[in-house]
Amino acid sequence: MGLRMNGTVPKQFLLLGGLPVIMHTLQQFAPFCKNIVVPLPENYHDFWEDLQKEHHFSIPHTLVCGGKTRFESVRNALKYIPAKGLVAIHDAVRPFISKNLIEKCFQQAEKQGNAISSQPITESLRMADNGTTKSIDRTLFYRIQTPQVFQCSDIKEAYNQDYCKTFTDDATVLESKGGDIHLVEGEEQNIKITTPMDLFLAENLIEKWNK
Repeated sequence: MGLRMNGTVPKQFLLLGGLPVIMHTLQQFAPFCKNIVVPLPENYHDFWEDLQKEHHFSIPHTLVCGGKTRFESVRNALKYIPAKGLVAIHDAVRPFISKNLIEKCFQQAEKQGNAISSQPITESLRMADNGTTKSIDRTLFYRIQTPQVFQCSDIKEAYNQDYCKTFTDDATVLESKGGDIHLVEGEEQNIKITTPMDLFLAENLIEKWNK
């Protein structure tokens, strides 16, 4: 039986192909990461432990307390990451990240300091302007995904500041401290499961993903 999308259980615990979404995600990163840190709301720690037993899930990781915001959760997780090396920050609800994209992001971050998965905009765009709208050049814009890979020292230092509402992802946090951001071409199937339609697409995609 699957968990309901409109329930109170966080989306990373929804069942997808018989396995919680977050477990699919961790399986993709396990071959690349020596130290995996999972921030979850403290009141779901026991639930997560029970899920691991139920699904015989044994990928090593450090479980930490998540915060009220994504910013707080990432900052808490970064405390358990060493100061040297590379760190990938990824949404638990993006289970279709390919190993090829993970490797590509790490490779670019090694060369340029960071690597942000992104996709070009394919739809037409219009911008609100004084009660009307005007067309804008879509080639100037990108849809930002995760993973976002950084030098550990850079992103840990960037997160050592107060939260700002302009921090919509990890790249904006680094950018606020003067860091240059480097994009990597992401993948169309690297969807984020946030709506019932996303879940519908994911349930259809998982059938092909597991073949």
